[in-house]
Amino acid sequence: LPVYCVQRDDKCVSLTFDAAWGNEDTQTLIDILGKYDVRATFFVVGAWAEKYPESVKALSDAGHEVMTHSDDHAHFSRLTGAQIVENIDRSCDKIEAVTGIRPTLFRCPYGEYDDHVIEAVDGMGIRTIQWSVDSLDWKDLSAGEIQKRVADGAAPGAIVLFHNAAKHTPEALPGVIERLLADGYRIV
Repeated sequence: LPVYCVQRDDKCVSLTFDAAWGNEDTQTLIDILGKYDVRATFFVVGAWAEKYPESVKALSDAGHEVMTHSDDHAHFSRLTGAQIVENIDRSCDKIEAVTGIRPTLFRCPYGEYDDHVIEAVDGMGIRTIQWSVDSLDWKDLSAGEIQKRVADGAAPGAIVLFHNAAKHTPEALPGVIERLLADGYRIV
């Protein structure tokens, strides 16, 4: 469950975005979320944060959580515990240098994790976050298809996965938000 959902019957949903490549739509996403007064969690790769510090700052300044998605989008289940810690620390250092806030959440690249990944990350005092609804926006689905996938998967405590540089995400996002709100969800 998202951190802000108090009980299982609490009708809340979290919108999350992975940022690992392009940046052309980040400000548009910030503007759309702002229009609806919605906050999201952006899981950013350290190399992306280093390349686009102005976007990392804009996300943070707009009230969104900026958390880590690794330093270089590695396959974490293939890394040793020490390599995992080093990779996440590098990414957190880069994010903290821009936002002033050290990430407390981590999303594994490719959604790949196992017990040794979780143990290493937990040992850092960081919580690993997965998703329960994949918008598949990275597959260039149409805005309507993205909206349908999210609406069909929405349930109390859902964590929705988007990407900041997927082709139709900016077009789909207003409809996703409007549908979730109309269905009585709190977006946290």
